[in-house]
Amino acid sequence: MERTSGRAEIVIALIDGPVLMENTTLWSGNVRYLGSKLPASCTRADSAACAHGTFVAGVLSAKRGSHAPAICPDCTLLVRPIFSESAAKNGDMPSASPEDLSEAIVDSIDAGARVLNMSVGLTHSSAKADRHLQDALNYAAGRGAIAVAAAGNQAAMGSSLITQHRWVVPVAACDDQGRPTPETNLGSSIGSNGVRAPGVDIPSLGPAGDSQSFRGTSAAAPFVAGTMALLWSEFPAARAEQIRLAITNANGSRRGVVPPLLNAWAAYQSLTGPAAGG
Repeated sequence: MERTSGRAEIVIALIDGPVLMENTTLWSGNVRYLGSKLPASCTRADSAACAHGTFVAGVLSAKRGSHAPAICPDCTLLVRPIFSESAAKNGDMPSASPEDLSEAIVDSIDAGARVLNMSVGLTHSSAKADRHLQDALNYAAGRGAIAVAAAGNQAAMGSSLITQHRWVVPVAACDDQGRPTPETNLGSSIGSNGVRAPGVDIPSLGPAGDSQSFRGTSAAAPFVAGTMALLWSEFPAARAEQIRLAITNANGSRRGVVPPLLNAWAAYQSLTGPAAGG
């Protein structure tokens, strides 16, 4: 973050809830809305969808010096909501169908997204819906758009339809000592393909423009997506697989169900060679 605040041509898709953008002094100017059946700007500040989307957006794209981490404010944030503001009250985790997520993934990639940030709880699925989601994630892999997904907060051991996909980078949550939080999901695919990132008492923007803290893998995922966006901003010639491997392999070999800790500096150093175009 001391080296760059990102580049506008690096587009991050926020596949989440709508974002409250009324207080323009808190946000960077590089926010775009991608049309869908749901509004991209909040209509109910008391909804869980608005609170969740605004929080994650703040981690990524708030102005530097605001209440939020503001990892990559000069990258372009593409808001593609999938959470309905009427589905849950503030404090409840919003969810979406696999079909809605699949459509949002394809829409975001077609609109130019290079990093997908997905902090998504899925509703009841079906074999057909699962196939559509697999196809959408395969589409992301084929188009070179890196998919970052929250591992989930059920204290479960195992993988979901999203986190078991070979192209997805699952993100587990850790405390300020790097230890996995009690509620974070872990598993073989999370350990093999993912990383863990800060997920306890993370400050960001609330729906009223104030500072709110949050915990869990939804708070951790944008640290990884934002790091990828900054790396791609510094190494624009790098391929998606190089950026992805720089993050997931930065700490060397791995074992078991706990993924390695996010190490942005090691990832940066791994991309300084000629093979990455740096």
